[in-house]
Amino acid sequence: MRRELPLSLHWGHVTAVRERLDGLVWLEVDGNLCIAYPRLTGPVEEGDTVLVNTQARDLGLELDRGPFDLLYANLTRGLGLAATSAARVLALPYTPGQIALPGTGEGKPGEDGLGGLPVVCCGVHSQVAPVCAALRGLRVGYVQLGGGALPVSFSDTVRLLRVRRLIERSVAVAPCLDAEVECVSTASALLWAAAQGFDAVVCAVGPGLIGTGTTFGHGALAVAEAANAASALGGRPIVVVRVSNREERERHRGVSHHTRAALRLCLGRVQMAWPADLVGGEWDPAIVHVDVRDWQRVCEGLPLEHGGRGPEDDPWFFAAAFAAGRLARQLRDGETGS
Repeated sequence: MRRELPLSLHWGHVTAVRERLDGLVWLEVDGNLCIAYPRLTGPVEEGDTVLVNTQARDLGLELDRGPFDLLYANLTRGLGLAATSAARVLALPYTPGQIALPGTGEGKPGEDGLGGLPVVCCGVHSQVAPVCAALRGLRVGYVQLGGGALPVSFSDTVRLLRVRRLIERSVAVAPCLDAEVECVSTASALLWAAAQGFDAVVCAVGPGLIGTGTTFGHGALAVAEAANAASALGGRPIVVVRVSNREERERHRGVSHHTRAALRLCLGRVQMAWPADLVGGEWDPAIVHVDVRDWQRVCEGLPLEHGGRGPEDDPWFFAAAFAAGRLARQLRDGETGS
């Protein structure tokens, strides 16, 4: 039996433009909240006739920032747009959303590949801000992997970290797209970062982790993809431990099942940071205890929220991510070899 896979496309009119951000527009189509990616679908103005994908709202799916539609095509000013002359690869190939982008190769790294470059591997997007806070002052590249939102421009966190100069460049690894740099593979992205001379790389999925509720059916397994590529190419992968609220710590012996599942797929040597003041950090020999007593001060003013919980509700979640960033800094500075 053949399953139906409708796109749930509807046409309507832009009734309001709420907010314009770099690479992202929040608008209303016939009164319903919608987002548009102008670099992908062209500019949008009030009164435009558009096609929108309403599937998430129709099915009542929970998305980051609540239910909203996606602008699929602008029939007023988005037809006949020319691909960039530098386009080299296809993003979302052979799908209705196929688009040509200027793909980037890996550059010319040294003979030792990544040359010991620290690569921090995040399983959820809300870990990115505290990791980057710990790397303040260093040249940091952000690499987004599949497993959550695919457009890098959807992330308010990455946008803010770029403004604060906590991230120097953003890289999209297929199927992700709409970043400053587009790469076909994780390995290519890491080698490109090494060739650019970055001090550290932070890899993560986009906002809105996808999953089926099963052990290996979730986007956090991108951690293993990044860690394996970094290990094989001579980098030093650091897996960010997902430490969450007290109830979950008791249920999973201190660490989320998402992290444990990803670790089962890591083929090379990895390290993990654990806040020195948090009990329970002896569960894995790869754990390195890190002093994070100043993490709240260093992270002040950054977006810290995970599953509707903030630093007051779930401090160790953010402290553990900060610890991973601090460990990356120590590895870069040669302060620890454990």
